[in-house]
Amino acid sequence: MKRILWVLGAAFVLLAASGAGAFFWFEQQAHAAAAPPGADVVEFTVPKGATGRGLGTLLASQGLIRDARVWRWHLFRRGGFAPKAGRHEISPSMTLAELATELEDNPIPEDVPFVVVEGWRLRDTDAALAAAGHIKAGAYIAAASKPQDFTAPFPLPSTGTLEGYLYPETYGVIPGKFDVKALIQRQIDAFAQRFYAPNRDGITKSGRTLHEVVVMASMLEREEPLPDQRPLVAGILWKRVDKGFPLGVDATSRYELAQWNDRGAFLKRLRDPQDPYNTRHKKGLPPGPIGAPTVASLQAAMAPKPSEYWYYLHDAQRILRPSRNAEEHEALRRKYNVY
Repeated sequence: MKRILWVLGAAFVLLAASGAGAFFWFEQQAHAAAAPPGADVVEFTVPKGATGRGLGTLLASQGLIRDARVWRWHLFRRGGFAPKAGRHEISPSMTLAELATELEDNPIPEDVPFVVVEGWRLRDTDAALAAAGHIKAGAYIAAASKPQDFTAPFPLPSTGTLEGYLYPETYGVIPGKFDVKALIQRQIDAFAQRFYAPNRDGITKSGRTLHEVVVMASMLEREEPLPDQRPLVAGILWKRVDKGFPLGVDATSRYELAQWNDRGAFLKRLRDPQDPYNTRHKKGLPPGPIGAPTVASLQAAMAPKPSEYWYYLHDAQRILRPSRNAEEHEALRRKYNVY
């Protein structure tokens, strides 16, 4: 009988010791992060109706915690957990206590897409932002007229506006918390990332300044609908600039119009030899960019395609028709009825 009691007592001690060891192991693991301090912050989505147990599996599968069992232990010891559905910014450097607190906090507000269309002028983007209720009319233009308020790894215009340097693409914005300067900085950053950084050496080798490339690219964006044809058009236009011939790019005469497609106002400007944007009369590049160019146009302006052509037009199907001289150009005008 004494032997049985001794065995039972020993077993009890072992179980207690084992339980205490497990307790201390779980407690230790609950205070350990999955990664060292300084790990990247990531976006983690709490699904609607998610349970603490289910989140443990998700967190572990994404490497944000070490062990889902330890997560469940922590929530048990915590005494309650009410995560909020939505996106949260968390890091594997966080402890389980920090993660739980963050997932119970308000999620990141849902953003909505805002599209800056290729070729748009500052006034076009301003009008679209105002129509969407993000700004008061004129706020975008006013902010973009102060280049000194922004930073870039390339020289921004010292005077005038940021026309041409604000990259056109879809940006996520938060209704009710829209920051016009933040959007402009994001556009500059996109320009730097998409074009400037990978093409810095190419710009230097082109023999043109970045600003000259941007001005030419803004015209190409409007002049040639097919990106593959833009290097050829760029070659023609640069040749005309270098030889001192007027460019004859009618899109430039539309730049200062309140409405781009106002034909009456456009024709009036075409007849005005004093208009600085009238490239039928003025030689060289126009005073500045006429809109927001894409990478395809910027690369074409930087690396034009040499050819024997001096003129071009587009037929009714918008197919490019280049020509070697004025006589061929006029013959193409008559053939395709383009005037």
